[in-house]
Amino acid sequence: MDKKNPNLTVEQNLVMFEDGTEPPGSSELNNEKRDGFYHCANCDVKLFSSNSKYESGSGWPSFFQSLPDVFDTKTDHLLGYPRTEYHCKNCDAHHGHIFDDGPQPTGKRYCNNGICLVFKKKS
Repeated sequence: MDKKNPNLTVEQNLVMFEDGTEPPGSSELNNEKRDGFYHCANCDVKLFSSNSKYESGSGWPSFFQSLPDVFDTKTDHLLGYPRTEYHCKNCDAHHGHIFDDGPQPTGKRYCNNGICLVFKKKS
């Protein structure tokens, strides 16, 4: 079954449904500092609070914690070694990978493709 969304850009569909990755440093969300929430660009589910965003130096928007119960994970070996990949539980869109080099309190880094997110300022 083709999961591509005709309302997304070609690049968004590539990342979210064909295991693509956006170039590091390309997301405008890297510099987003306002209070609010980051939503799935495909289905609009709220995924991260701005309170969990931090500058990881990786080139992608990074978070030390997601909102509860919004992602499913699986192991991928696309680079020849195991990585934990995460997907939106609601629509199965790929967002990024989780690494164990993030700040406390979780020690996790959700390395998210910015193209997969929509930021909504807290009102």
